[in-house]
Amino acid sequence: MSPAASPRLLRALAEARVPRYTSYPTAAQFGPLEEAEYRRWLAEGVRPDDALSLYVHVPFCRELCLYCACHTRPTRSGWRIAEYEAALGAEAALLAAALPAHAGLSHLHLGGGTPSILGPAGLRALLATLRARFGVRPGAELAIELDPRLLDEELAEALGELGFTRASLGVQDIAPEVQARIGRIQPVAMVERAVALLRGAGIGGINLDLMYGLPGQTVAHVEASARFAAALGADRLAVFGYAHLPGMKAHQRAIDAAALPGTGERLDQAEAAEAVLRDAGYVALGLDHFARPEDPLARAAAAGRLRRNFQGYTTDDAPVLLGLGASAIGSLPGGFAQNAVDERRYAEAVAAGRLPIARGLAVTAEDRLRAGLIERLMCDFALDLPAGPVTEEALARVAPLERDGLVRRLPGRIEVTPAGQRFVRQVAACFDAYFAPEAGRHSVAV
Repeated sequence: MSPAASPRLLRALAEARVPRYTSYPTAAQFGPLEEAEYRRWLAEGVRPDDALSLYVHVPFCRELCLYCACHTRPTRSGWRIAEYEAALGAEAALLAAALPAHAGLSHLHLGGGTPSILGPAGLRALLATLRARFGVRPGAELAIELDPRLLDEELAEALGELGFTRASLGVQDIAPEVQARIGRIQPVAMVERAVALLRGAGIGGINLDLMYGLPGQTVAHVEASARFAAALGADRLAVFGYAHLPGMKAHQRAIDAAALPGTGERLDQAEAAEAVLRDAGYVALGLDHFARPEDPLARAAAAGRLRRNFQGYTTDDAPVLLGLGASAIGSLPGGFAQNAVDERRYAEAVAAGRLPIARGLAVTAEDRLRAGLIERLMCDFALDLPAGPVTEEALARVAPLERDGLVRRLPGRIEVTPAGQRFVRQVAACFDAYFAPEAGRHSVAV
């Protein structure tokens, strides 16, 4: 039997900075990428029977929440939003023209920022463009990230009419005192109304996002928020640890670092949220997701088919993920490609008739092997090990975690123990050929 990990060890692991592994290699390894290379990946990497996944990034919010780590900027300028809408349409035309024959979109995800800032008319125009340019397969999942503060009856009805099947609402924490510290005042009645409007519009999948580790947050706050989310009957929940990276996100400097929970408190908060949600009947999935047992995400996990991409845990098994919009990242057999982050440079490239690629990385056969191993660890907490030097190297790095009781070795297989599951990112890092701890770049593990 593996030894039990000591509290001191668990705190040290929780404080370690490691990637979230929504991709491998991670975006930290991206470098300059030429448009011609991306076009070649599109031409060679898409087959006629391939269903595609499309992520659309809208980099605007009405105001910036202090905890946010997304590529977004606050704006209330109608003309700026209209110009960006036009650029999205132009990029869609360029991207569609560069694609060979394919089977249409099986997944569409609108993220940000706050995609609903486009308004009902803008969303209708965008969806019409995407359907015309790429085609949408019957039964496709259409998902959108929403700010409850910007959701009204007109918008909810438009989303239902457009065929959206899933909506993710940012809740974070329901306590007014925590909301005040993070610059996001959002009464519980507002969230309740948003969920009711979406369900009334026929949107069957409701996701809620919660956070722990926020300034002034306590275990009691986290428990109350988790109970609230469960009582609303959310189909899926994500419970993320706040990543305080003021060196990368300057607006986070407005958060009082002295008010942030310590490592032990963060661990307690994460465990408290999980306990509440398990008691409410949710299934824990991977590192930080929960779902109703009947939800497709939970069924995929039970069948060993859970996937992980830039949007987190998913059922999306499309072989090609396309990115549309400023900062959006695509994944193809040839590699990863990221658009220009600054929306003005992005729009200038599109206006000049260029795909607005700025960064990326060509992947090797070894990268693909390691990516598959890391994904299965992150999704299944277990891994059947292929023979070869990659496994031999990784097992040497796993050995200390095995001695500490976080990993169990079996013939041809490793399993992350219950004590180690919250630290699966550290186990995954053992298979990462590029990983080197770097202060300020990655979030802490818990």
